[in-house]
Amino acid sequence: MGGHTADDIKKSVRTYMVVFAALAALTVLTVAASYLDLATGPTIALALLIATVKGSLVAMFFMHLIDERRAVYWILGLTVVFFIVLMLLPLGTVSDTTGVG
Repeated sequence: MGGHTADDIKKSVRTYMVVFAALAALTVLTVAASYLDLATGPTIALALLIATVKGSLVAMFFMHLIDERRAVYWILGLTVVFFIVLMLLPLGTVSDTTGVG
């Protein structure tokens, strides 16, 4: 346990409990949002927003990325950029076939 006092451990446990409560609340919010009468686009956007917040909480606290150095954040950011590019890339092919039939 080198270097960890009882107060440090209590603080860590409290942090994990707050994050757990936030994840539980966001899960309830996700289920509640599924009952909203929204169009498909806003529904997907809302679900992705909630999932992004939940994923960020898990990555920051349970995967300990909040304590990591700057290089990890640059790599993570680059991964997000490439993911977005790869998700948007097919949109360019959709416009190629518009009006073809």
